[in-house]
Amino acid sequence: MLLVADVAKPLRREMTGAEQALWGIEKLNVPRSSIPAVTHVDYSARLQTVRRETNPVYHAILSAFKARTGCPVVVNTSFNVRGEPIVCRPEEAFRCFMRTEMDYLVVGSFLLAKSEQERVEQDASWKKEFELD
Repeated sequence: MLLVADVAKPLRREMTGAEQALWGIEKLNVPRSSIPAVTHVDYSARLQTVRRETNPVYHAILSAFKARTGCPVVVNTSFNVRGEPIVCRPEEAFRCFMRTEMDYLVVGSFLLAKSEQERVEQDASWKKEFELD
């Protein structure tokens, strides 16, 4: 994510007067565009591109997502819960997936729907395992 660019004007959402009068986190949480997860407060976004030639499988997934939703953008983020280390192994991915509000998990060529997973009662002490930043 080495590039920063302005979000296209047609995608931007100007703040109302009431929103502009907000302060702190309330103002920070006001969506700035139709793709709020990637739009910074100054209407910029960090970009990462995927080329068909270098990653054909991921490019095909992104193309299918755009065809289905009309949105050519997905959020690329580290996979972890705040305060925990980044997921590295499939077992960690599954555990993190089951502890969050995510609906689906893709691992390699497997698509897991949370609604189809066996629910196991989890001890909430895992939340205390890692210090929050």
